[in-house]
Amino acid sequence: MAIALGGQLGLRPLTARILAARGALAGPAASRFLAPRLADLRPPDGIADLDRALDRLVAALARRERIGVFGDYDVDGISSAAVLTLTLRGLGGEVFPRIASRTSGYGLTAADAGRFADEGCKVLVTADCGTTDHEALALCRLRGVDAIVIDHHQIPSGESVAYALINPHRADDIFPFKGLASCGLAFYLAAALRSRLRADTANAAALFDPRSLLDLVALGTVADMVPLVDENRILVAAGLKELTTLRRPGLQALAKMAELPPGVPIRSTDVSFRLTPRLNAAGRMGEAQRALDLLLAVDEADGRRRAQELDDVNRDRQRIQEQVWREAVIAAETQIEQGAAALVLGADGWHQGVVGIIAAKLVEKYGVPAVVVGFKDGRGRGSARTLDGFNLFQALSDCRTHLTTSGGHAAAAGLSVELDRFAEFRAAFVQIAREYFRQRDGGARIPVDAVADLDELDLRAAEELERLGPFGVANAEPLIAIPGVTTRTTRVVGQKHLQLTVSSRSGAVADAIAFGMAERDPGQGAVLDLVGSLDVDTFRGYRRVRLRVKHILRADS
Repeated sequence: MAIALGGQLGLRPLTARILAARGALAGPAASRFLAPRLADLRPPDGIADLDRALDRLVAALARRERIGVFGDYDVDGISSAAVLTLTLRGLGGEVFPRIASRTSGYGLTAADAGRFADEGCKVLVTADCGTTDHEALALCRLRGVDAIVIDHHQIPSGESVAYALINPHRADDIFPFKGLASCGLAFYLAAALRSRLRADTANAAALFDPRSLLDLVALGTVADMVPLVDENRILVAAGLKELTTLRRPGLQALAKMAELPPGVPIRSTDVSFRLTPRLNAAGRMGEAQRALDLLLAVDEADGRRRAQELDDVNRDRQRIQEQVWREAVIAAETQIEQGAAALVLGADGWHQGVVGIIAAKLVEKYGVPAVVVGFKDGRGRGSARTLDGFNLFQALSDCRTHLTTSGGHAAAAGLSVELDRFAEFRAAFVQIAREYFRQRDGGARIPVDAVADLDELDLRAAEELERLGPFGVANAEPLIAIPGVTTRTTRVVGQKHLQLTVSSRSGAVADAIAFGMAERDPGQGAVLDLVGSLDVDTFRGYRRVRLRVKHILRADS
């Protein structure tokens, strides 16, 4: 089947094997996968409350009512708020945008709702929050503010008091794809609102193009770790092309700070590791409003100033994160030695803005789900990250008797817990993880997409595999096993990275880099099985292929 697929599409056997393994077994499906198009987006039919939200926003624009926009403090919330603000302003609206403050807690608070009412807003649109903010929504209703909630977090039992609730987890929502981030939902709203208004060519809708928002949609979708399949894959693929143009002054300045070369296509990994940390830093360390202001910057001077602010905050975040990381690893080693099926760590004074990053790094290092909590005055707020398959939202829901609050998604979640309940929560969570992994097949395994010889991994192979992107959750970067290679040279670079030159029995030679694996240096002449991904290195304008190693195994192990 893979051979036939490769012949139809003009692909090498390696690429065709990986494509077939990801479910694209027929030419048309594979073609759509390799070349996602906006025209393949399904219409918004079935999105619950979308029409009700559109009716209210059309009326607000016609009456020139003040409209508030409120976003969560992560990148999805910030980018969603930017999408909504630019849409409503582009359609002639008077918009008051604001982002949640971590110091005030997650979501829309009653104080936030009161401020929008005091400013004379008649409509409030929330982004990436609001589903569970019942007190604030009730206050909106009491003050005559119609609240439209755009969110993708799980819905608890009970009816919402929002004027409209756009959330794919509603029981009556029949839109077929449930994986949209809030920025994807905001984009659908933007496009539908423009279509509603476009019939009247005398208004601003004739000039407003929702496609100009796709760079923001790509930022939020990649950052929020939702599955990059179906609609998300299409939106991110188009959004990365728009992002590469760097039309927004703030993003142009931020990309320069992140050392992204102009004109070179921006990839999902660049979003994850170069742009997202800087955008998130403002919310982690204080006020995420700075990140929204950067996305909305109107000129180069304003963009440069705001990008510098975010870069400075990000440096502070890195310093604090490194200190917490060192302490977390010491605590994690103790739990791993005791055979824990999951890591649950917490300490007084750990900055609550970095616990999510620490949890993600622990999952990568130890290969088990991780919960990290920072405590202050006996009250803890934390984040959880996981491996594919272990559902964090469900696990935390099963531990709810030990928690103050919890919420989020299957892959990433947040919680609050009192210090005197923390030990009970840890025991309950670890037991849930132990039962889950006990039911799975035993044995240490590294899942790979293909096994290949070193001579298959040339520049053309790397360029073909790039076409399988954008990569992220549910469409991971292909992992390839290369068995039986011999190290020609090895050396440590940058103190903690390992650079190798390896050869195969066929005589093929390749360069490889293993980030953070300096202590794993096997020395010259070692016979290894390597697992990694292919990179196209463009150093000094010269394109060459390089293997980015994820696992180093002795060939006889």
